[in-house]
Amino acid sequence: MTETENPHAQSVLKLADAMYRGALWPGLATVAIGAVVSVVLVGLPGLFGALVGGAVAFASSLVTLWMMRKTAAMEPMAVMAVSLGGYILKILVLLGVMMLLRHVGFLHVKALAFTMLAVIVVWAAAEFVAFRRTRIPTIIPAGDR
Repeated sequence: MTETENPHAQSVLKLADAMYRGALWPGLATVAIGAVVSVVLVGLPGLFGALVGGAVAFASSLVTLWMMRKTAAMEPMAVMAVSLGGYILKILVLLGVMMLLRHVGFLHVKALAFTMLAVIVVWAAAEFVAFRRTRIPTIIPAGDR
């Protein structure tokens, strides 16, 4: 069964598209606001920190949507397993990035951290709103077998 014939895959792809459209501009706006606030408060290191933090958070959020698209045709339980594994891996990567970047001299660590946190929270909220607005069936009836 291809993704176009699989009702579960169709729902996941539709949801991933809606979440991307719904979160892209709020995510970019949050990066811009974080950069402006950081440069005003702490200068150029704040700008660099905010841009790096925003980019890392943005990439992390896009990876989630990429995983949704790549696992759309899988069985729902397999999708959940991949999602949980992907979440754990993303958290470990974010922790590793934060640990590596904390000693970089031209980055303001707090600007990086607060912008990263803000982008992740805003992106997640925007994805939630997109999820609530997207009309997808909760129960997908099994086809003829």
